[in-house]
Amino acid sequence: MIRHFLATLAYRFQKAVRDAPPEFGDFHAGHGVRTPAEIVRHMSHDLMYVLRYLIEMEVTSPQPLDWDGEITRFHDLLGQIDEYLAKHTQPEGTTLEELLQGPLSDVMTHIGQIAMLRRMAGSPIRGESFRVADIAVGRVGPDQPDRVKAF
Repeated sequence: MIRHFLATLAYRFQKAVRDAPPEFGDFHAGHGVRTPAEIVRHMSHDLMYVLRYLIEMEVTSPQPLDWDGEITRFHDLLGQIDEYLAKHTQPEGTTLEELLQGPLSDVMTHIGQIAMLRRMAGSPIRGESFRVADIAVGRVGPDQPDRVKAF
């Protein structure tokens, strides 16, 4: 189930960033609101926190990258988590439930923020029924399928 959630994160993330204008990563919605690139960097930090429990990785603040670099890093980290969980059933020092209710749910929240910022930036994403989306365990990279159908 948790690997399916990771694949869902990858799918929804790609839906939120696919075909975004090149300048979208630097979009400013207002004072104190993170840019999309800053949000993705924070999401990567959340994934690094998950990896901390899986492979005892030291967690540091990720260095800022350009928009494409932030997207690539996000998928790379998601891939490392998925690869670990494909081979192991339980992390040490925490539970899968705690990782799901904490940092992984935080990532899903931020994907929604990016989708909202797309609309505010004048580049909205198309709606779809996520219940029937083509999501597959292990598919956590940027090559996600297009939407299956609208509502």
